[in-house]
Amino acid sequence: MSDTIFILNDQGELNELSESFYDSEDLLQGLLATYPKLLAGSQMNNTSPRKWLLISRELGISDQEGSPNRWALDHLFIDQDAIPTLVEVKRSTDTRLRREVIGQILDYAANSTAYWSIGELEFLYKKTCEQFSEDPEIKLIEFLENEQEVSIFWEKVDTNLKAGKIRLLIVADIIPKELLRIIEFLNEQMSPAEILGLEVKQYVGESLKTLVPKLVGQTTQSTLKKKVKILGNQTQINEEEYWKVFHNQSGKVKAGIAKRIVDWVRNKCDYLYIGGRGIEYGFGHSIVPVTRKQLGDKMWDILPFSIWTNGTIEISFQYYKNRPPMDSIENKKKLAEQLNTIQGVEIPENKLSKRPNFDLIRLEKKRQFGCFFTSF
Repeated sequence: MSDTIFILNDQGELNELSESFYDSEDLLQGLLATYPKLLAGSQMNNTSPRKWLLISRELGISDQEGSPNRWALDHLFIDQDAIPTLVEVKRSTDTRLRREVIGQILDYAANSTAYWSIGELEFLYKKTCEQFSEDPEIKLIEFLENEQEVSIFWEKVDTNLKAGKIRLLIVADIIPKELLRIIEFLNEQMSPAEILGLEVKQYVGESLKTLVPKLVGQTTQSTLKKKVKILGNQTQINEEEYWKVFHNQSGKVKAGIAKRIVDWVRNKCDYLYIGGRGIEYGFGHSIVPVTRKQLGDKMWDILPFSIWTNGTIEISFQYYKNRPPMDSIENKKKLAEQLNTIQGVEIPENKLSKRPNFDLIRLEKKRQFGCFFTSF
């Protein structure tokens, strides 16, 4: 290695750092576990940088139900949108980094989505927190920044796993050009899964060490394809397709609850909007009752709530906060108080300008369902 970087300190001294191999693969693995920001979340999505929750290191994967683990994944992280991120680490001196690692991580992807259970992942997460002397519940609440319920987060993880909405990440100090081309090719073809490479170069000086992450594999073509597909979901899905997706993602019981709501609201709104960009964030597609109202000299669309195919219902405070009746904080509080009478629903005051959601299963009982109806 011959690359060099220079650091100018406050005293005007220039420090020279030279690119260096990692002494061991375990060293790089440990750095990622301790400093997840090295996974370059802002490079993956600069408008909504990825945050990382470490579930486990050396996570076992079996190749059939009930059998012993056949492989061990280096790390499993989950981002704030509940997308599982499988991380495999190799040093550039490891010859398996050229092509073998691709077969390896695809094996992991195929079998983890088939055989991991959400209960197992929750257990391993708690075990990892114990190793770092952290409270798992507090850590997860802080990670989610009170944007969603913990139980809903784990349900979304389960939904994404079953749907194959995962991220595969190969990490090394140098990604060889042969491997880079394979990653780029696969990423252009894969959906909803994606595969990326990450170089974490190490520069070492007398008393300093600098780590420089660089994401690779996101070609213009792959980004455009995925974006077009997401945007296409806004207009191209019909109601029949929506219910098929709903059943696949959330099952018969929640689909039944959702259909009761849609049947109730269908004749009370001007039209049903079906689509949305939620598939990008793990929610799936939505069905939204829209009422057109004349407010002043403009026609406005009023969107009270969205029913998502991941089995949640979202209250759209954010979207109609400046439109009567929700331009009044008192009316927002009243709606939240009414919804909070539903067992298991809790919408705090600091969510009255956002889009809080809750699981449709909360409306399974007749009384709870009635509480929802009388709220709108």
